[in-house]
Amino acid sequence: VQLVESGGGLVQAGGSLRLSCVVSGDAFTLQILGWYRQAPGKDSEFVGSISRSGYNTHYADSVKGRFTISRDNAKNTVYLQMNSLKPEDTGVYFCAADEPPQDRPWSKIKEGSGPNGFESRGQGTQVTVSS
Repeated sequence: VQLVESGGGLVQAGGSLRLSCVVSGDAFTLQILGWYRQAPGKDSEFVGSISRSGYNTHYADSVKGRFTISRDNAKNTVYLQMNSLKPEDTGVYFCAADEPPQDRPWSKIKEGSGPNGFESRGQGTQVTVSS
């Protein structure tokens, strides 16, 4: 699977950005999707995820209430709407996809079904928030 992110850029603190990620292939509706980010000198951090139907979402505490994930299954695209941005949100943002077994509940797969979470990730897009 190929994932291509776009929409990153430079924004002032308090501002908003919307990231997009187009996912190639025919399995989009079978996939749960997520976003990670990596700040300079730090490990990758899970940001949030969305279920196959889009009904369920899950967020890291650090972004809850400010970020919203959505998906358009007709366009094979997942979005990350980021509001009230803070300088600590700066980093490279990666889109991710996973195809867990159909019978596994959302509570068990919301951070990915693999040992490292979501196994397929894109190349990332830079987000810089200035103070």
